[in-house]
Amino acid sequence: MKSIRNRYNRYALIQFLFFCTILIIGQTANSQEIGFKEEVAGLVEKLDQQGWEKGGVVFTGSSSIRFWKTLAEDFPKTNTINTGFGGSQAHELLHYLEPLVIRYAPKKVFIYIGENDINAGKSVRQTMTEISLIIDRLQAELPDVELYFIGTKPSPSRWEKSGQMQAFNAELNTMALSKDNVYYISVWDKMLDKKGQPNETLFVEDRLHLNEKGYKIWRKSVKGFL
Repeated sequence: MKSIRNRYNRYALIQFLFFCTILIIGQTANSQEIGFKEEVAGLVEKLDQQGWEKGGVVFTGSSSIRFWKTLAEDFPKTNTINTGFGGSQAHELLHYLEPLVIRYAPKKVFIYIGENDINAGKSVRQTMTEISLIIDRLQAELPDVELYFIGTKPSPSRWEKSGQMQAFNAELNTMALSKDNVYYISVWDKMLDKKGQPNETLFVEDRLHLNEKGYKIWRKSVKGFL
């Protein structure tokens, strides 16, 4: 009887959170565009054609994940699935959680999101609210999943917003400490030079995305959590 009651309670929670998510997405749709529809559809189709297995490790979020082309080589013993898309923001990842994360039933999810939000003018508070909804939805649908948030990197092209980026990282770390099975991975200090400035040698020409050296730091930062 207790087992049946627990299953019912979990189902009710999932339905409630799903309703809240749809409501919030609907409320923000007028002020925040949900983009990347075609890109996400194409990514899902490509993954289906390649084939995938449930229970692996999903890497998702914005273009810093999308451009991590060496995931399989970096973690050869891990069943990785890369669903990074566009220059996405938290509300867009929230919108696409089902096709990009949930359907793969992953045991672990590594997420890089928030940098584009802050750069676009969102407040730290709004971004964190949307990330909290991401966590709630994933934990309701995948109760045993472990969530790892990679903190914002110190992009040279966005250095004027470094104060907000660091404030966001601090809030993200605090949130991770307050929730079960949620973890924060810091990369900020590892990507600074001796003067405390962004290490330009870790980035490609746009001074935003990572080169091989930059991803090497991310690989080392993530490896211990796999």
